[in-house]
Amino acid sequence: MNILSAKAAQPATRVGFAVPDGACDCHVHLFGDPQRYPFASGRVYTPETASIAELRACLDALHMDRVVIVQPSVYGTDNRCTVDAVRELGRRARGVAVVDANTPDAALDDMAAAGIRGVRLNLMTAGVSDPSVALQAFTTAAERASKRKWHIQLNTSLKLIDAIRSQLQASPVPVVFDHFGGAAASAGVQQPGFEALVALVKSGTAYVKISGAADSVSKRAPDYPDVSPLARALVGANRQRILWGSNWPHPDSARVAGRKNTDIAPLMQTDDGRVLNLLAEWVPDAAVRRSILVENPARLYGF
Repeated sequence: MNILSAKAAQPATRVGFAVPDGACDCHVHLFGDPQRYPFASGRVYTPETASIAELRACLDALHMDRVVIVQPSVYGTDNRCTVDAVRELGRRARGVAVVDANTPDAALDDMAAAGIRGVRLNLMTAGVSDPSVALQAFTTAAERASKRKWHIQLNTSLKLIDAIRSQLQASPVPVVFDHFGGAAASAGVQQPGFEALVALVKSGTAYVKISGAADSVSKRAPDYPDVSPLARALVGANRQRILWGSNWPHPDSARVAGRKNTDIAPLMQTDDGRVLNLLAEWVPDAAVRRSILVENPARLYGF
């Protein structure tokens, strides 16, 4: 993968707890040379590049042995950058793709062989707020995922989760929610829809990534104290359905006035070492942290 820049943040703070062997960062993205991996014309933003070499350096600093590379919205259904990275990283990596009705079964089979283990629906990035539209997308994706024992990963809002809660509960495949299910830390555990998220996690139907604390969930840098109640509520609901992810290299997908979708959106300079240290505050029990960092990812992604 060619490198056009080296601007992706690296951890500035050392990890302050013993990260267990086999730990997995369950949410990162890669952005390659746009000449080789062109962006989708309808993308919301244009990121700076973030290379495999930079990712390896970040993972090593965080003591993460494994990683899950998630297809970012800027590539649409062109999964080549993600799949190539999973192949290059080998047994250390798994991936989550974005597909649609036009993606042939043969392509899905090839991705499965490469290490893809799920399908991501970028409902929030696409601005989907209609429950019927969300449910149709989920149903279609779940049908194809079930044939390959994949999961469905949802980048969505608590409002939509609540609206299609019963259908998600009956899902034929595991469901994974990005970034605290779209919760806003400032609204606390009583915010509308959070109870539905907790219930789905508690039942075992859904996993949730306690990720994105510094990027989209909280505005209270640098230690994001308002995230703690959300994290503790989710972990308390079902420790076997919690995943941790850094969201490296922290793309800025926000719609900014005056910034066109073709303008470069600088990567956010998040200190992943400091953010990972928060996990020890949210989850003081080392055995529970092992479930989150090692056992749950191994089960879901097939490491």
